[in-house]
Amino acid sequence: MFGKLKETLGIKDKKNTILAPIEGYACPLREVNDPTFSQEILGKGIAIKPSKGRVVSPADGTVALVFETKHAVSIIGGYGEEILIHIGLDTVNLKGKYFTSHVKAGDKVKAGDLLVEFDMEQIKEAGYDIITPIIICNSGEYKEISAIASKEVKELDDIINIKK
Repeated sequence: MFGKLKETLGIKDKKNTILAPIEGYACPLREVNDPTFSQEILGKGIAIKPSKGRVVSPADGTVALVFETKHAVSIIGGYGEEILIHIGLDTVNLKGKYFTSHVKAGDKVKAGDLLVEFDMEQIKEAGYDIITPIIICNSGEYKEISAIASKEVKELDDIINIKK
């Protein structure tokens, strides 16, 4: 009954789903070998062990930041969620080598738009872990953030539910 009333009045529940920006094995942040991520210092989220070297937008929104080293990108989603996608651990030290960015700050993106490509094998050969944390940096603004972990995911599968 209330669902129909909400629909009639144009009221939407304040919840949103973040989609997988990368294909691979999704796991809890606690499995990331970096306390900044595993202790959720930057926010709640999930990590993906990539099986492909490409990152797509996990939501419709605006590119807030592409790090100069291209190893990380931040998106502001349509519900105000600040999504950080950090490709690998300590990959900032590669100074952009093996990364190709396809967007810049201010670009409007749709879920599935290509953001970054990276050479997984070269990064691993250089000694870096390619696990990719996906963080909701403004986690404190949400009542609930739940991640769907411990399974294989394809690009654009549901991975994080957020509720205001």
